[in-house]
Amino acid sequence: MHQNTPLSAPAGRARRTVRGIALVALGIVGAAVAVFVLRMFLVSVPMVVRGGWRAWFLTFNGVMLAMVAALPLSALVVWLLARRRRAAGTDPGWARRRSLAEVGLVHGTVPWVWLILMPGARAGEVPGRLSLVPVTDLLTMGPLGILGNLLVFAALGFFAPMRFTASASVPRILALGAGCSALVETLQYVLRLDRVSSVDDVLVNTTGAALAALASRRWWRAPASAPAGGSRPAPGTGGPARTPHAAPRVDGL
Repeated sequence: MHQNTPLSAPAGRARRTVRGIALVALGIVGAAVAVFVLRMFLVSVPMVVRGGWRAWFLTFNGVMLAMVAALPLSALVVWLLARRRRAAGTDPGWARRRSLAEVGLVHGTVPWVWLILMPGARAGEVPGRLSLVPVTDLLTMGPLGILGNLLVFAALGFFAPMRFTASASVPRILALGAGCSALVETLQYVLRLDRVSSVDDVLVNTTGAALAALASRRWWRAPASAPAGGSRPAPGTGGPARTPHAAPRVDGL
């Protein structure tokens, strides 16, 4: 009896709807990022180049430009890793996907974390500041602030399920994104970086990771398949051999 059949179609449609919404949202975010990056290139490149290494690594525009400029290097690393793994006998498809996931996770996450932990003008002089009331900072964050916070752990949410089976579920990605974001916000507070550690940052960071994970759902790494024949041994053919029970001994017989 297929009692679950009536529920499978609505569940499938719901998953496709959620995935479609996530893809549309990421498409909008991607278009906004493309426009922002293009504008940043046109306006900021001369300023960053004249500012030297400090402008490249200690300003927002410089870090974003460095992130974009490093794309060819990251692509080369992906190619070299995939080639090495194919030579070692790894399946070509998995070698490419694994290499892309590892490099993409690092390339897309480290610059954002660097920006978050960049000290402010009065770092070390003022105590850490907390904002623990949800939505308070969200209302004043602005579109660019929300976009930036969505992207902080988007690469983590997108690539981690592709590389690690243990993270291949939305609840786990939510937990991973929230944990990483909370850790970064805690470091801001403890290190007194002249920044506000906000619960809204954690919420938006986590949302960005989850949306990115939904967008990469079709490429998630599946768990190892069960052995042929199913996980349960057929009666009388599988499982440990059992010693027949002897008849109970009755003293005096």
